[in-house]
Amino acid sequence: MHRNQTLFLKDLPKNMFSGFVVSLIALPLGLGLALASGAPPIAGVLTAVIGGIVVSILGGSNVTISGPGNGLVIVVLGAITTLGNGDNYQGYLYTLAAILISGVVVMALGFLKMGRLSDFFPSSAIQGMLAAIGLGILAKQFHVMLGLERGKESIAELLLSIPEMVYEFSTKLSTMGFSASFAGIIGVISFCIMLFYPKIRNRYVQLIPAPMWILLISIGSTYYYQFVGKEYPIKESLMINVPESIFTKLPFPDFSLITEGAFWSFVISLTLIASIESLLSIKAVDKLDPESRRSNVNKDLKALGLGTILSALIGGLNVVTVIARSSVNVNNKASNRSANFFHAFFLLLFILLFQQQLERVSLTALAAILVYTGYKLATPSKFFKIAQIGKEQLLIFVVTVLVTVISNLINGILMGILATIIIHLFLNKSVGVFLRNVLKPNVLAFKEDEQYVVSVKHFCSFLNFYQLKNKIDRIPEKSNVIIDLSMCQFVDNTAMEGIEGYIEVFSKKGGQIEVVGLDKHGAKSEHPLAVRKLIPFSSIGPIENYLTRRQTQLQNTASEHDWDYRPNKNNDLKELKNFIYFKTKNLNYKYNQLFHKQNNITIFDVEYSEGEFIAKETIKATMFHVKLPFSTPAFTIDKEGLLEKLYHIAGFKDIQIANHPTFNKRFYLSGKNERSTKTFLSDELVLFLESQPYYHIESNGKALLIFKKERLLGVSEIKAMSYFGKQLLNLIGQKK
Repeated sequence: MHRNQTLFLKDLPKNMFSGFVVSLIALPLGLGLALASGAPPIAGVLTAVIGGIVVSILGGSNVTISGPGNGLVIVVLGAITTLGNGDNYQGYLYTLAAILISGVVVMALGFLKMGRLSDFFPSSAIQGMLAAIGLGILAKQFHVMLGLERGKESIAELLLSIPEMVYEFSTKLSTMGFSASFAGIIGVISFCIMLFYPKIRNRYVQLIPAPMWILLISIGSTYYYQFVGKEYPIKESLMINVPESIFTKLPFPDFSLITEGAFWSFVISLTLIASIESLLSIKAVDKLDPESRRSNVNKDLKALGLGTILSALIGGLNVVTVIARSSVNVNNKASNRSANFFHAFFLLLFILLFQQQLERVSLTALAAILVYTGYKLATPSKFFKIAQIGKEQLLIFVVTVLVTVISNLINGILMGILATIIIHLFLNKSVGVFLRNVLKPNVLAFKEDEQYVVSVKHFCSFLNFYQLKNKIDRIPEKSNVIIDLSMCQFVDNTAMEGIEGYIEVFSKKGGQIEVVGLDKHGAKSEHPLAVRKLIPFSSIGPIENYLTRRQTQLQNTASEHDWDYRPNKNNDLKELKNFIYFKTKNLNYKYNQLFHKQNNITIFDVEYSEGEFIAKETIKATMFHVKLPFSTPAFTIDKEGLLEKLYHIAGFKDIQIANHPTFNKRFYLSGKNERSTKTFLSDELVLFLESQPYYHIESNGKALLIFKKERLLGVSEIKAMSYFGKQLLNLIGQKK
């Protein structure tokens, strides 16, 4: 505990600085997001203050920042206009009541440990939801940025009228002059600052964040007009209005509509979007954390819920975890939750000490920040990135975007989920595989030697990814893990993305995750997150079209050691059929072959089956085979009793080696000729085997077959087996 306190005090200066930098961004964003939501601009800042204080003290994350979020803008605006029925202030009071109740629900979700809810949403649908939120913000703020007036058009109508808005502004500028268009000019300049700021390389300019430059220019322009004695050309309705006594005349939630269906629909929308945005942001920020710590999402949900309740009581909005400000926090080397507290502390100072300056900020400048934020959420590159993963992902993405823009966020995400399920059923041409297995435990995790093996059967998608996630979460992040998907018929984009996230986290912590079993799965694109579907044996063709990560690593390993690598299917299995191990098994084919021609060594993946009809089981394993330049006794060495019955039937006898009780206890040694087998196994060879991990070793007299487990091996395991096999060959060669 003393060490933690020392680290906390040591890191305090950099967390204070990071909190200050984040507050510079949070101030204009808070004002702007509240403005876009139809609430008083100060409400956004109050939300950030309450959120920063509560979550920093009670939350379970490490470097996240909390405050008002982009995702709720459209919902809050819809609630204020709908519930107020023309009276926006009364609508705001009704909406505060809905926000407070949504905070209670979010808090309850935390106590019910429902943080895993984020795992039940398809990745492409979530991306579509975020893009739709971006389009909504852009549409609602574009005319404000240009200083124009619009009615209550829908998001779709506003988007379609953007060219008309640009034409109207340019006409106004050319016909009515600079002063009449000054508000729009401030908005355009502000947008250009947001757009081109990242390209400026001057370190002094970069010391101040882009949103803060916008505030300085907006405020500075008012002082300039005051200095020259001219009237400021932006009307009061386009300037921020901060109440004179922020903390004495606080609006209180109005619960009069608590029995209305419309009221509860907004409660559900607020809860759903707030929890999803927070959970996704927490997951994303955990990946950015230099220390690769995992947040306690349920603890965070409790804190966010409590923060939302307190925020609503003083006129604020939903408190959520925000990705953009959290990213800035990480980039400024924040190390713990105190940065979130300091961000709230500096915001409080701003609104208490600089109230007059805040009233000099134009709404067009804040709208420009929001237009840029919306553009970044819905940038065209997002569409191209989704399309690269697969056309079906683009369809899910587009459906979610269109339904959200035309209807609302709830309908949009529901249609995204429905589209995903329909596409999954179409790709698999089977409803049964999902209905039979969706609720069944399909993940087996166990420790094997010094590593963990996680095996997944049937399918792995957004519907049941939480089962895999729960198993991996229990494994220490410094461990080596094999995730075996060879028995999975179908792996979707959400699961692939989730596994990729774990690979990054374990890598940062000193561990390693290897994914095996996808080499026989078909993919629609080369993208590593593409949907993977198992190709049946009857129709399998070249499987080297899109190499998986494992295949690429095998290819690189072969190149490094001057081996040949062939990923394609090979039906030539004559050499394997001569081993006792395969006498009762049906061999299908081998693939992913590594050749060392000089030593006649081959390492390969092989698929075979045993049993018939209902009891039939398909097995995929990685094996080491070498042709021997001399004859040896026919023998097998394995774990004590593992395959004893099989070799006893084949006429092999259990053989005890004198003066080696450890070997006799660990291994089952059998051979047809006991005397020659004992002679062959010299003391040096026995001592070598005693010092090594378990491998199945079998000689048919002309060749050796070695494998570790009846499963596919990771690349590191293949390298270890190759090294073991070569050492064994050297000892046998020396004996000869």
